[in-house]
Amino acid sequence: MSLWLVRAGRHGEQEQGALDNDVVTIGWNELPDLSRLKSRSELTRLYTQIHPKAKKNQIANEVGQVWRFAREIQVGDLVALPLKTQAAIAIGRVEGTYEYKELADNIKHIRRVRWLKTIRRSAFDQDILYSLGAFMTVCRIKRHDAENRVLSLLKSEEQPEAEEPEEVITEETVDIEESARDQITKYIGTRFRGHDFARLVEAILHAQGYVTRRSSPGPDGGIDILAASGPLGFNKPWLCVQVKSSSSQVDVRVLRELQGVMSRVRAEQGLLVAWGGFNGACIKEASDAFFAIRLWDQGTLLGEVFKYYDRFDDVLKAELPLKRIWALVTG
Repeated sequence: MSLWLVRAGRHGEQEQGALDNDVVTIGWNELPDLSRLKSRSELTRLYTQIHPKAKKNQIANEVGQVWRFAREIQVGDLVALPLKTQAAIAIGRVEGTYEYKELADNIKHIRRVRWLKTIRRSAFDQDILYSLGAFMTVCRIKRHDAENRVLSLLKSEEQPEAEEPEEVITEETVDIEESARDQITKYIGTRFRGHDFARLVEAILHAQGYVTRRSSPGPDGGIDILAASGPLGFNKPWLCVQVKSSSSQVDVRVLRELQGVMSRVRAEQGLLVAWGGFNGACIKEASDAFFAIRLWDQGTLLGEVFKYYDRFDDVLKAELPLKRIWALVTG
């Protein structure tokens, strides 16, 4: 059994289709059905015919990824799909061989999978996250018994051709920005728990211009933070905030509790912040309450931290020391 990284588009454009249809998929939709190709050299000739101006390195790189997807991923292997819509990674088990089937305009090359679990990124060891940050669309993750370590996370339950070099994940092939986000996420998850997590959320709201009142440690009656605009906090919108620092997903029950508290304190809008993310029912119900409720998971919270970090006070900056850097984009 192997563990494979299989992305669903540079910006996650195939992500929902893959999850909804129980498949993994790749781009390269200009390529026809690959099921009749018997060797990688045949695929190389086909690719070159379609992309006659492609450079040698590009051909080798992209043909290698397509061939791995079509031929080297085996039934029973694990696949990891890093999600763009939330700070999590979907893990599935391959259940079918390569198929060419147009499930959508941008989903044609597929492998059937059974999605096992969606796991927040911060639950993975840093070295596995580093490998999953590779710029490639398809590659095998070989680092330190990664497949068995992922199996342990789930709590559920052919080698490459000689002509092809092994995957080597180096700094040049890793998404440095994504790797840095993962490190920061792990740091926040460790250092900001319980009441301190609410304090971090409050700092973001302060930076956005809200006047806030944060509940004291202990039972909070469903209210972690109340926020409003204006110099004294009397102006609308009135905001009721519930914060969950647990690593487990929040279900729809918590969302409904927040809605009840909003009614009690006459808040017009609610914000539910959950470090462990939200289950599908919670996300669906929140989307139906678009004009009243917002959900922040790890990824959204991190984006708000980056956006307003310069406005945090010196004490919080000392607890969460971040530095902006510039990097050359080569891809």
